[in-house]
Amino acid sequence: MQTSPAHAAHHDEREIETLEDFDATVSARGTLAGYRVQAVDLTDRTRELLTTDTAEAVFLGCPMRQDAAAKVRADGALVFPPVPHLPFDPYRGHLYKPDELFASLEKGYEQTPDALAHAWFQRTKADGDIFASMLRAVHDDSISDALDELLRGARVVGVMGGHAMARGTEAYAGAARLGRELSRAGFVVATGGGPGAMEAANLGAYAAPYEDDMLEEACQLLAKSPSFVPSITEWARAAFEVRTRWPRGNHSIGIPTWFYGHEPPNPFASHIAKYFANATREDGLLARSNAGVVFLPGAAGTVQEIFDNATPNYYESRGEPTPMVLVDRTHWTEHLPTWPLLQSLARERSMESRIALVDRIEEAPAALKRLGG
Repeated sequence: MQTSPAHAAHHDEREIETLEDFDATVSARGTLAGYRVQAVDLTDRTRELLTTDTAEAVFLGCPMRQDAAAKVRADGALVFPPVPHLPFDPYRGHLYKPDELFASLEKGYEQTPDALAHAWFQRTKADGDIFASMLRAVHDDSISDALDELLRGARVVGVMGGHAMARGTEAYAGAARLGRELSRAGFVVATGGGPGAMEAANLGAYAAPYEDDMLEEACQLLAKSPSFVPSITEWARAAFEVRTRWPRGNHSIGIPTWFYGHEPPNPFASHIAKYFANATREDGLLARSNAGVVFLPGAAGTVQEIFDNATPNYYESRGEPTPMVLVDRTHWTEHLPTWPLLQSLARERSMESRIALVDRIEEAPAALKRLGG
């Protein structure tokens, strides 16, 4: 099983994101001057804060006692205090885990942190409150920072496709096999993190370390709750049942958004980068898919992603064009004739040799390999 991308993370040397990091820095360096301390509970580190230089340090959402806070401010540190009564931490130093977003699922999805954050978003979006929009921006920036740290040095393949693809269908099983094959080939699978095709690809990556029949059994178990409509609770419970039965799945990334409230994150992505701003999320997902993107049949959202990805490839604004593989000839030439337009755009440019249309999902990994050189 490949190493977790977390093992490749070398974050900014001046960022402290855990209590262990904090203790190690204080004992090794004897100073916190100029450091960034992010979402670490320092209520039991008053002595250290009172006796260590914190000039020009920045404390982002770190609970600390009043005397410690007064002293670090007097040193010239900036203190962004924790914000009470929020259903999320805007300063968080790490991506979400499925268990964290779905905590309290036994009481129903409406009680989970994921649902509560969405409800807060809907409420504050309607108010147009500048403080709330600032908190959303700080949160999304923290998520991007954590995502970059996690993926440093990883070869990431994006898998795009619609949320409407139901569990129990052949299309879902095919998308899952694709995720499994990419994960076994050493790629980190990244999806939009929602249901349907996105869930299937994350499930496939999760299944990579197991024998082939595990994925078939998992798909059968999931088929009893084919969609997140009408009940997100039942849909999510079925996924956690699979995770409990096979607990040692491989990692993958889900990058969902609270912008679409009807779309919960899927629990098969081991790391979830959930955003409030959909534009930041879309661009971030495509920009980080450095080893290419596979586009499964989808509707408006997937069409948008194809051209969001084609544009930087056309202008080479992110460097060399990355591979783009569209799956299902009939879908992309007749139902939604995106392929002819993509071909016309690519003609006589360096991206021309980096695009492909394949009939079947099974052909996608070989096409990616071919285009990636």
